[in-house]
Amino acid sequence: MILSSTTGLVHSVESCGTVDGPGIRFIVFLAGCSLRCLYCHNPDTSYKRQGKERAADDMLEEIGRYAAFLKAAGGGVTISGGDPLFQPDFTRALLRGCKELGLHTCLDTSGHLGQNADAAMLADTDLVLLDIKAWNPEVYLRLTGKPLQPTLDFAERLAAMGKPIWLRYVLVPGWTDVPEAVEALAEYARGLGNVQRVDVLPFHQMGRYKWQELGLEYRLETVEPPEQAETERFRAIFRAHGFEDCTH
Repeated sequence: MILSSTTGLVHSVESCGTVDGPGIRFIVFLAGCSLRCLYCHNPDTSYKRQGKERAADDMLEEIGRYAAFLKAAGGGVTISGGDPLFQPDFTRALLRGCKELGLHTCLDTSGHLGQNADAAMLADTDLVLLDIKAWNPEVYLRLTGKPLQPTLDFAERLAAMGKPIWLRYVLVPGWTDVPEAVEALAEYARGLGNVQRVDVLPFHQMGRYKWQELGLEYRLETVEPPEQAETERFRAIFRAHGFEDCTH
């Protein structure tokens, strides 16, 4: 393996994840994110100061201990966050090292910092888990604090490369549960041609206590999670556009 002296800030790791890509995954959660999503369930990952400095070599040595198991389980490694594109050099080093270990790789991102993903990084990325927070640009801005267009630019760049995407969409009552908007997003995703799966994720308040611990205002305090039937209604929109996997 080519040694790398690159360092980055790691929030935490999970050695046996099952929802962030195919199979069983080793997930590296990096610190730092450019968005400030109102429903974020890990707001502590949004700030770099919440991370612990790790060397890429050290991180890859830890991953390497799980490599045989991950391959046998049909899994691999997912670089998540926060947003891994907030630390592109470290993310690039991790992805390169994982490919040298022969592991399947996923990049879990909002795409807002898609310009930070250069050709070398994407060459070492087998799958992108892309979060589209809302389809209406005004709602997206109010929900995340940033514009939608950079995410769409990144999605279209991935489409031009034929890079596989699993799309993620959080259903937030009163914010992202407009059928016409979801219909338009489903049509857009189908048109990209490289979206393999769509996960419609119901909003929850399980991370609310973290906002309180950080002294941050949680503006969605009065928003209740959607009913199961409501979530299924929106999953059905994506299924009608050819996306069979529309669950978490």
